[in-house]
Amino acid sequence: MRIGMMADVYKPHVSGITSYITFNKRYLESAGHEVFVFTFGDEDYPDDETNIIRSPGLPLLDTGYFISLRYGLKARQLLKTMDVVHVHHPFLSGSLALRFCRPRAIPLIFTNHTRYDLYAQAYLPVVADVIGVTALQAYLPTFCRSCDLVISPSPGMREILKKFGVDVPVEVVPNGVDLAPFHSAEPRAAREEFGFGPDEVILIYTGRLGPEKNLPFLLRSFAGAAQAYDQVGLLIVGDGPERENLQDQVRIMGMEGRVHFTGMVPYSELPGYLCMADAFVTASVTEVHPFTVIEAMAAGLPVLGIQSPGVGDMVKDGETGYIALEADLAAFTAKMLRLFLEHDERRRLGRHARQSAEAYSIERTNQMMLSCYRRVIQSAAERKRYLRTRLTRLLDGWTK
Repeated sequence: MRIGMMADVYKPHVSGITSYITFNKRYLESAGHEVFVFTFGDEDYPDDETNIIRSPGLPLLDTGYFISLRYGLKARQLLKTMDVVHVHHPFLSGSLALRFCRPRAIPLIFTNHTRYDLYAQAYLPVVADVIGVTALQAYLPTFCRSCDLVISPSPGMREILKKFGVDVPVEVVPNGVDLAPFHSAEPRAAREEFGFGPDEVILIYTGRLGPEKNLPFLLRSFAGAAQAYDQVGLLIVGDGPERENLQDQVRIMGMEGRVHFTGMVPYSELPGYLCMADAFVTASVTEVHPFTVIEAMAAGLPVLGIQSPGVGDMVKDGETGYIALEADLAAFTAKMLRLFLEHDERRRLGRHARQSAEAYSIERTNQMMLSCYRRVIQSAAERKRYLRTRLTRLLDGWTK
């Protein structure tokens, strides 16, 4: 089948949605399907994959996003040939999907990947009021009613959509990852290369270093725990707009010997970093169904996080890691200390985490998504036949 992925932004921008499209596009193409990504801006970007269709757009500050109200001619022509269109951003891409696909009865699927109410405050302060809660409550229900199927990556996000007023059925299809590299990885390097001792308990965070990730909270918690137990370290893998501020915070706290930043690393090297560590930590409450947690669990790491849609759906407290019920520094730090001190329990949690990650294998989640594609394509075909029959009868009546 010919599948169109519509996204407001794609590579080189780094995000969970970019990762989602990349992973699923690669898997679908390996199964013989044609996948086209329709996006905006960066028309001169040297794509390392085929069928990336970029239309002109105006850059939105330094966010990596582009604004456009139309597709280029090539995109418009290609879009008409899709068997199904999968929308990953509801605003620009979503409105264009309705404009070009609905009149042609091309079935539309929308996956809500993002807590737009929270991300707007962090990344788009200029337009935060425009896409705040009130605006979401006005826009999302109407948009979702116009789609053939609405998908949430987690049960928690499905409940958030209901709070926004979405009143159509929402199907849960988890994000998926190729688990094999995380199962078979060897350490990227010796711990000593990062300044850690061989017997230290190493926590790791991977992901974007952005304001919505609550990393200052994570650093304060780690500093408190490190005062009580000194054989510990924290490895922060990734980059983003908050990196310099976080490094300044580490210096002010006098934790330079305990906390190390790697910067951005190639995705192929990520499993090697994860298997150097003993546990994964995140303090973000804005996640919907984070790939970073799946990857850590697949590598056999227990996860410490805060109860929120997405993380709370994936991590079971006392089974695959620990969950603090709220962003309470003392409670979060107490859970972190348990990871440091209870070595056998930490290993037990890691084994269970690895087993639980099997639910998020891309083979499984992609088959779920393909089933959704086939279902809406079949439904659209039936609608087309019905409309064609009615038109034929109408024409017959005129010609009598």
